[in-house]
Amino acid sequence: MTNVCTFSGNLGRDAERRQTNSGTAILNFSVPAKSGFGANEKTTWINCAVFGKRAEGGLLEILTKGTPVVVTGEISLREWQNNQGETKSSLELNVQDVTLMGKGREKEPEQPQSGAAADLDDEISF
Repeated sequence: MTNVCTFSGNLGRDAERRQTNSGTAILNFSVPAKSGFGANEKTTWINCAVFGKRAEGGLLEILTKGTPVVVTGEISLREWQNNQGETKSSLELNVQDVTLMGKGREKEPEQPQSGAAADLDDEISF
């Protein structure tokens, strides 16, 4: 990857699976990236996509609205023209790693999806 970004937050919608014309599975969901605080807080929604075999697995059932996750991947800016001819854009993350956060959820596996992020559930002492 030429650029690597990591975002964490609660999913804004249930994951959706679709296929390209060539048959490649794509799993899409969104994660909020918040900045600022108080009256100056701003939320930018990051559209996330998992491709191929990983999109065909059990993530669809696990990644539901409100699920806390950490996603890591390569980010890009996608631009397009809407029906009125206006240029629109969105941030998109080609997800390489999804780690589930939190405990006690029925749908969540007991172990995180990646070993590297297993430490996220550990308490941090100051």
